[in-house]
Amino acid sequence: MFDKLMEAQQKAGEMKKRLDNITVSGSAEGGLITVIANANKVVQSITINEDFYKEADKEELEELLAVAVNKAMEQAENVSQAEAAAMTRDMFGGMGGLGNLFGK
Repeated sequence: MFDKLMEAQQKAGEMKKRLDNITVSGSAEGGLITVIANANKVVQSITINEDFYKEADKEELEELLAVAVNKAMEQAENVSQAEAAAMTRDMFGGMGGLGNLFGK
């Protein structure tokens, strides 16, 4: 049992490293604001269209920025869940019926 726990901790660390290297993005209003993040939900950069920035009011800018960040975080969550599911299948898939407890 202890071996499985150590293996799970090691695999979780490996998964975190993989997620650090996966890039996701979210944008609002056809790319007026784009947020780039990694799959560990760390924002890497934010790009705001210069023309839009010059003309937008504070409220509009804040609203679209929130939309773009939320889209990037949603993508990051989807990737993270897929990676976790794959790790779980790898670890428990060979344990007879127990592998079915966690999905496929």
